Amino acid sequence: MTELTVETSASATPPEVKPEEETGVSAPEIAVAAEPSASDLVKSTFEVHVTLADQQQDPNSPLYSAKTFEELGLHGDLLKGIYDMGFTKPSKIQERALPLLLKDPPQNMIGQSQSGTGKTAAFVLTMLSRVDFSLNKPQAICLAPSRELARQIMSVVVAMGKFTPVQTEYAIRDNLPKDAKNITAHIVVGTPGTMTDLIRRRVIDTSSIKVFVLDEADNMLDQDGLGDQTLRVKNMLPRKPDMQIVLFSATFPDNVRAFANKIAPNANKIELKRNELSVESIRQFYMDCKSEEHKYDVLVSLYQLLTIGQSIIFCQHRSTADRISQRMTAEGHKVASLHGAKDATERDAIIDRFREGREKVLITTNVIARGIDIQQVNMVVNYDLPLLNERGERGARVSKDDQRPDIETYIHRIGRTGRFGRKGISINFVHDKRTWDQMQQIEAATGRHITRVETNDLDAMEEQLKKAMK
Repeated sequence: MTELTVETSASATPPEVKPEEETGVSAPEIAVAAEPSASDLVKSTFEVHVTLADQQQDPNSPLYSAKTFEELGLHGDLLKGIYDMGFTKPSKIQERALPLLLKDPPQNMIGQSQSGTGKTAAFVLTMLSRVDFSLNKPQAICLAPSRELARQIMSVVVAMGKFTPVQTEYAIRDNLPKDAKNITAHIVVGTPGTMTDLIRRRVIDTSSIKVFVLDEADNMLDQDGLGDQTLRVKNMLPRKPDMQIVLFSATFPDNVRAFANKIAPNANKIELKRNELSVESIRQFYMDCKSEEHKYDVLVSLYQLLTIGQSIIFCQHRSTADRISQRMTAEGHKVASLHGAKDATERDAIIDRFREGREKVLITTNVIARGIDIQQVNMVVNYDLPLLNERGERGARVSKDDQRPDIETYIHRIGRTGRFGRKGISINFVHDKRTWDQMQQIEAATGRHITRVETNDLDAMEEQLKKAMK
């Protein structure tokens, strides 16, 4: 096995963008040690491992790294789109991934990469590069676990393809007329259930599909039925040797590993391996509330601070999000709530208003804890701490009585603030011994001190938090 280690730094990604088991013989492998920029969700030292599916190939070849976008042989219209988005050079993940993704004949890829590393731009560029714009048929399909993430991915497709004749269409619930006969767009982005339905009804003709992208695979497997629906989509695609399958996942426990191998066999693999877990660009606080009801009073007293920039308040249940939203609205505070029970049109309108800055405070469940980049967010409130029993620990069964905190979801949640080098703060509400213990476990796991905020003196509370926001 050939291994190369290089000290380097990752370049930032624009605000709108956001290893595998071996099979007997050793494949060439490259390890690139890197320190991510402040645009990363979690500031930490990491290594990028690249494992080539073809063990005869030389991993040190210049063909497998690109320091500039020009080296990739892209069409001029795509280069114009990339530069128009604010990219100047590939991020470290893109340096290694893009030459492998764009080479001919096409090869599958499995990537482990969190948001903020440039993965969205990498797979969008791959889809746009493979499309024959003179053929008005679907040629690339991309699946995401939520309509919010699907819409964010599409915004990158549209921005990057701005100077090309690309046609796009959504496959998300309530986005197409029910009597739609056939989709002729080149690139279709959507969620697994709707995509399955449209292919089954032959609204989407899959005969010309060249690229199949699956984003946030681990999140798909967390949600009931999405993994099965994704496999159904894959099985309805043509079985042709030149179809390229690209899968990205933030984590790779055993169940995701098996899923990835099933979806994308004989793939090149890129793994972003974190050596430590610390959230450095985000100041973390906790508020010691007297009771569950007192949490609401403290939240209301925070309102003016919440609206200095934009804030997201995370709750455990949809009913909690709605209840808080209704009470605060009745008391004259301007807030919005977003969760999976709301209808599609309403969800789209809420996230669009929030993204445009027209709504300052968004109360939500974990529906936007992952992948969504809204750069103006400078405060996240964990009204309820995330627990493993809300989704089941990846790769293992978790009892409903298991009250351990979900560290990974916590990091994803607070990572919605402090984006792309900006300052951000997170506040955890603690109201009894159980939630205190959970917060202590989060503090130990992240290796970062969580500072107490005085809740009995509102002036002192405001002064302390305003100071942290400067």
